[in-house]
Amino acid sequence: MTSVRLGINPLTWTNDDLPSLGGDTPLEVCLEEGRQAGFSGFELGHKFPRTPAALSAVLDHHDLSLVSGWYSGRLLERSPEEEIAAVEAHLQLLKQCGATVMVFCEVSRCIHTDQRTPLSRRPHLSDSEWQRLCEGLEVVGDYLRKQGVHMAYHHHLGSVVESQADIERLMDSTRDSVGLLLDFGHLVGAGGDPLAIARRYAPRIQHVHCKDMRFSVRDELRNRDKSFLDGVLDGLFTVPGDGDIVFLPTLTQLRESGYQGWLIVEAEQDPKVAHPLTYARLGHHNLRSLAEQAGFAINE
Repeated sequence: MTSVRLGINPLTWTNDDLPSLGGDTPLEVCLEEGRQAGFSGFELGHKFPRTPAALSAVLDHHDLSLVSGWYSGRLLERSPEEEIAAVEAHLQLLKQCGATVMVFCEVSRCIHTDQRTPLSRRPHLSDSEWQRLCEGLEVVGDYLRKQGVHMAYHHHLGSVVESQADIERLMDSTRDSVGLLLDFGHLVGAGGDPLAIARRYAPRIQHVHCKDMRFSVRDELRNRDKSFLDGVLDGLFTVPGDGDIVFLPTLTQLRESGYQGWLIVEAEQDPKVAHPLTYARLGHHNLRSLAEQAGFAINE
């Protein structure tokens, strides 16, 4: 039986894009409560140590694995060789701490960290910029794979790769060293179909974020031309099973396709509104149930 592991992102407790959310929450609280909720791994956040020894020590103390960590690429602004030099420290941190996937997102001209800019003004690429991005990603992806870490490209609201059409163009224009992170919330939020992407690109999917979404908040965000961060504050995202996204068909497709990586609860929420431990427990319970319904075995 195909097995997966269940992990969580620290955004449940403390937000990287809007540091005022959970800014006073210690890392120890995040890790302790994440383990208490039942998760076996964490993605990185801005409060984590950035040396392999220190990071391994804090994770080992809570019997947790390092899942992955976000990397902000700028291939539209620098050469692939410059990007490889820039990514090296992050790569070695992941590699030495046992992670085999890197969350990679091109952040040039992105707007998801700017509360003043509505999502309707997200950046679009020219044909020449698409070619530059895809060729650069292949060079970096090849390098990462030789180091034993797979690139998982994170399509993201407010970035240059947001829509389903963007994802398809990216995948169809690159070789398989450029893997994909399938994020339910970001794809549905952009009007895309996770099941269609899972069917078409299953061998390329290296990582999965199970972010749920409240459609009423999404509609309000679009109708009132709000920013990504305004959406977060309004309660756009939540843990799996607490919103309106249907997960089971896509998870079943992933299992049938042989996916064996991590399933991650990632839900940017205001911790003063959405109590972190309560939602972490709910997310774990619901995601485990969904994964088992899809036919996955859960590897603790």
